[in-house]
Amino acid sequence: MKILALDSATGACSAALWSDGAILAQCFVVMDRGQSEILIPMAREVLAEAGVDFSAIDVFGVTVGPGAFTGLRIGLAAARGMALAAGRPLVGVSTFEAVAYGVPVEELENRQLLVAVESRREDIFVQSFDSKLIALDEPRSVRPENLVLPDIPILVAGDGAARLRPLFDRSAGCRSEAIRDGVRFAAGAGFPDAADVARLVASRGRPEAGAAPPQPFYLRPPDVTLPVEKVR
Repeated sequence: MKILALDSATGACSAALWSDGAILAQCFVVMDRGQSEILIPMAREVLAEAGVDFSAIDVFGVTVGPGAFTGLRIGLAAARGMALAAGRPLVGVSTFEAVAYGVPVEELENRQLLVAVESRREDIFVQSFDSKLIALDEPRSVRPENLVLPDIPILVAGDGAARLRPLFDRSAGCRSEAIRDGVRFAAGAGFPDAADVARLVASRGRPEAGAAPPQPFYLRPPDVTLPVEKVR
């Protein structure tokens, strides 16, 4: 089975091709804007590098959010178009799942994982997983200062983790010492990677025929200003 996966839901853009247990080719670029110009060429580059024809793809994968409104819509539109053109299924993966799947096993050992995704507003998006990457709660939006953590070893990952670091600094008197000392932060920028999306899609097996296409996943309405209607 060959899987072509795309991601542009947050502050990066990536494409990857998975086949029979391995990533054959991948491309990853950190970027806040311009995904619409680079994502399709990036997918073509990945296919060319692997020497795989577009018609050989069995399944497509894509991150569905939460994340940046424009970025995740770009990724979904591109993946839907490819899947429709190829007549192949498209599988959606949440940003939380993609980030969690990319955390090295040695960092996560014996710790609960908190994935924090940047919202670019006052809140952040969070979801918790156990050490086997099984979700422990529902995704939610929370202000960093209002986040409540259990008194157990925690690993924080994701591009929203930077806004949590100050809350667990030794000078932050609002946190208990036990919780503060039990929190660690994963290495890396914490952006989802299409390579991890492809691996996650592969781990779920071939999707059922006729499954509904994935929809964008928002934790709050997008910040869109509607045009003011002029009075005639």
